Amino acid sequence: MPRDRPPFATTTERTPACPPLPPAGLGPLGILARYRRAMLEKSADDLAALYAVDAVHEFPFLFPGMPARWHGREEVRAGYRAAWDASPALPEQVLEVAVHASTDPEVITVEQTAVTGTVATTGEPFAFPGLLVMRVRGGALVHVRDYMDGLGVAHALGRLPAVAALLEGRRPG
Repeated sequence: MPRDRPPFATTTERTPACPPLPPAGLGPLGILARYRRAMLEKSADDLAALYAVDAVHEFPFLFPGMPARWHGREEVRAGYRAAWDASPALPEQVLEVAVHASTDPEVITVEQTAVTGTVATTGEPFAFPGLLVMRVRGGALVHVRDYMDGLGVAHALGRLPAVAALLEGRRPG
């Protein structure tokens, strides 16, 4: 983030594909930078390293195939590893809309087009909007609420027929 703006200024600038890593002793903004880098690199290990051992990652906007939450660093690692291994999405960048400070210094709210890129199997572009509410304590994520556009993800990856079948109570075919 440029130094001539306050640290929580609204921006529509594109973030670099892999921004340089901030120094150790991270607060919420430093964790956010590493979080984005891990997402772009589809590195479940780097992402999990940002979480406290007993952290909670919630998905309030449920859709078939996704859990309501992951409990602990190892569930985060396993969940993202499985999702990314099964996904033909090739992420390229994160487009930040805004980062909002909270009255609680441990919490930030992040509006973003979570990831943009292409789908390897079709060559089609994708963009997944989302909102994150992140709580960082002692340099680690302790709670994340991930308001991801799950139906947008299913649509971009060509999985809407499977989602429709699950919603109708039948096996996707």
